[in-house]
Amino acid sequence: MIVKHLSDVIGTKDDIDTKNWNARRLLLKKDGMGFSMHDTLIKAGTETLIWYRNHVEAVYCVEGEGEIEVVGGSVYGIQAGMLYALDGHEKHLLRAKTQMRMICVFNPPLVGDEVHDADGVYPLVETK
Repeated sequence: MIVKHLSDVIGTKDDIDTKNWNARRLLLKKDGMGFSMHDTLIKAGTETLIWYRNHVEAVYCVEGEGEIEVVGGSVYGIQAGMLYALDGHEKHLLRAKTQMRMICVFNPPLVGDEVHDADGVYPLVETK
């Protein structure tokens, strides 16, 4: 059994802080669950280009307000209690009106230190 608390991750190498977001990575590939799970803060007033070309992601918003725009497609409002799943590797813009707290699940799982490249992509890391 794996038991962790958010406080076990904050301030460690699994707490990735960027200009637009702060991902506290609770479960990673090394944990052997077949997915990774993150408690992520999207910073207020930011817009982030994201394209999970190598992953699928499900996101559950627990607080805050914003929107997700599928590039060349629809715009969806985000608020607490909303889930979206990027099952088609959709390239999108994530905008935070207020700070948003999101629970994110990735398959395949992240190894821990990934950040978006210029295209918004996380690399696919086979081993680490």
